[in-house]
This record gives sequence, C-alpha cells and structure tokens, in this order.
Amino acid sequence: MGPLADIEDTEDAYLVELELPGVDKDQITVEVAEGELDIHGEIEEKEHTGTVRRQTRHIGQFDYRTILPPNSDTEHISADLNNGVLTVKVPKTEKGKAQRIEITG
Repeated sequence: MGPLADIEDTEDAYLVELELPGVDKDQITVEVAEGELDIHGEIEEKEHTGTVRRQTRHIGQFDYRTILPPNSDTEHISADLNNGVLTVKVPKTEKGKAQRIEITG
C-alpha cells in the first residue's frame, strides 16, 4: 500500500505531496525516468518499550508512482521533506503547452 498523496496543478508547476510521518529523508528515494515519477522507501517499525495492544500504522516498503504530463521539466525537479510531508515540485515547460494555430486562406 502506498502513502496518501495529493497532486496539485499550479500555474508554473505540479506539486506532488505524500504523507510520510516519522520517515527520515535518508529512507526515501525520488526518481524520474521516461516521464514517470517514482517515490519509494521504507517505513521502519518504531521501537516499543511496552506491549503493543494495537498496531494500525503501515510499516515496511512503500512505492508511489505517477505519470508526469508532457510539459513537465524533469531536469529541474526538487523535493522537500517537512513535518512528515514530502513535497516534490515538478516545474512546467513551454513544451507541450497548447498553442493556437492561425488559419490562412
């Protein structure tokens, strides 16, 4: 099961936000290849001193993939982990943007 995620389409970029509470940035890998964004890593089990009566937190490997739109600038992607939320910013390029064609004749 993958982490909860939102994708926001802003004027100049696509923002991919993933909820990864308690995950250190060294446990996350962000990759892009052939127009696909792949975020994977591992959520380690917290060390407990008492008896765990119930455990509903997801632990173990996670993987999140999404296809990026054609106007994504994959050369300038950035990622930031803050307060358990990983934000991946994918800037937009002019390439792939719709343009109007004048009709002559």
